[in-house]
Amino acid sequence: MDKPDTPAPSPPRRFRYFDIVMASFVAVLLLSNVIGAAKLSTVAGFTFGAGILFFPISYVIGDVLTEVYGYAKARRVIWVGFAALIFMAFMSWAVVAMPPAASWDGQAAYESVFGQVPRIVLASIMAFWAGEFVNSYVLARMKIWTKGKALWSRTIGSTVFGQAVDSAIFYPVAFLGVWDTRDVLIVMVTNWLLKVVWEAVLTPFTYLVVGKLKAAEGVEVFDTDTDFSPFATTGKDA
Repeated sequence: MDKPDTPAPSPPRRFRYFDIVMASFVAVLLLSNVIGAAKLSTVAGFTFGAGILFFPISYVIGDVLTEVYGYAKARRVIWVGFAALIFMAFMSWAVVAMPPAASWDGQAAYESVFGQVPRIVLASIMAFWAGEFVNSYVLARMKIWTKGKALWSRTIGSTVFGQAVDSAIFYPVAFLGVWDTRDVLIVMVTNWLLKVVWEAVLTPFTYLVVGKLKAAEGVEVFDTDTDFSPFATTGKDA
């Protein structure tokens, strides 16, 4: 007796712009840490790290990834960014540690920009990993709760929690015992508020990008049956 034909499994869906969004996320993440992190700027009497102007863009892109492609796809990108940060830290250390040529006088400037303090590097990597996963998780859950409506509530709400975790890890790990505890708390709260405000300001841009990507990809993802573990490696989108 002939056995009934078993339908072939459908090939995994390929998205047209996912790789571009992932590359943009990693590029902003690395550049904001390399170019912006080493400089303090004062504007209207307020002093802040210059990188804060651009680092929150990575959170906006992270929101776009989760909203358009779902938590599982965003999880992969977060791990790629995490690995890229580790390699960047190693490369910076290795290049600075290499003995300069006798005819080259740029070692001091190179050390000033790229000579990273191990404690701060560790704090940055830990804060990024935890903050991004919280951000993506909250947004994915809120999308289910809001039935895909009120995108602004998800992008801002996820940033409130994600950046709170990011700041709560980074500043104590990096500066507690180095700065006064009061200064650590002030800078931690101030930078958290600035990042949330920046996310709110960029909300129209987020709406524009999300709308265009969903239309181009022809997709609307709800993570109703997703394994939200950061370490999940199984499933159709893992």
